[in-house]
Amino acid sequence: MSLLADRTVIVSGVGAGLGHQVAAAVVRDGGNAVLGARTEANLAKAAAEIDPDGTHTAHRPTDITDEAQCEALAALAAERFGRLDAVVHVAAWDSYFGGLADADFATWQSVIDVNLLGTLRMTRACLPALKEHGGSVVFIGTQSAVAAPTQVRQMAYAASKGALTSAMYSLARELGPHRIRVNTVLPGWMWGPPVEAYVQFSAHTEGVPEAEVRERLTSRMALPELATDGDVADAAVFLASDRARAITGQSLLVNAGELMR
Repeated sequence: MSLLADRTVIVSGVGAGLGHQVAAAVVRDGGNAVLGARTEANLAKAAAEIDPDGTHTAHRPTDITDEAQCEALAALAAERFGRLDAVVHVAAWDSYFGGLADADFATWQSVIDVNLLGTLRMTRACLPALKEHGGSVVFIGTQSAVAAPTQVRQMAYAASKGALTSAMYSLARELGPHRIRVNTVLPGWMWGPPVEAYVQFSAHTEGVPEAEVRERLTSRMALPELATDGDVADAAVFLASDRARAITGQSLLVNAGELMR
């Protein structure tokens, strides 16, 4: 039997990168994917690529800072497929850089509103449907929350995702009696659009080949290559499935062995 046969999974933050890969993996593994993101055109494009005949996907523009929009996306799963079994939270604000000395705390508050509170809003909107059959909540965190990278400073992003991982422990206890599992995937350097752009920018700025920049990243890893968006998506889909039925309150690093805990 397919990993997600007859299961419905909401995926927030579906664009060109990880969210697209998670949604594609859901459909590949026999499930129905309900796609959310702020931009309708991106959702329509992703759905057409993942599921050309539209049998196993539905989508609705969703800003996770808006509670009503979160509730509408959760309702779409029940309206279209009759149930909801999991939600994978990819939506995030990861493009604000810097540390404490140069921090704009107004922007920090916005980052936290998306990455922490927005994820929790979306989770709460899904709870009524998830409680009907039990299921899974999968947060996408970041390795930066437990070990800051030397190449870039993303203190606000790391702090917001670290807070989300802390919330996971409480949620796993709160929702466990309803047979709802809560886990986090922590990607490290992940080969996909953001890291590809970083490699291209660094190579151009320094006047060196892209392969040299990429080698700097892989040289610290136990495995001689970067994890990909697809690798992280596979981990998320596993945690969303019944194969992970006894796993809750856990953080899984998907990082080619750069950091081991």
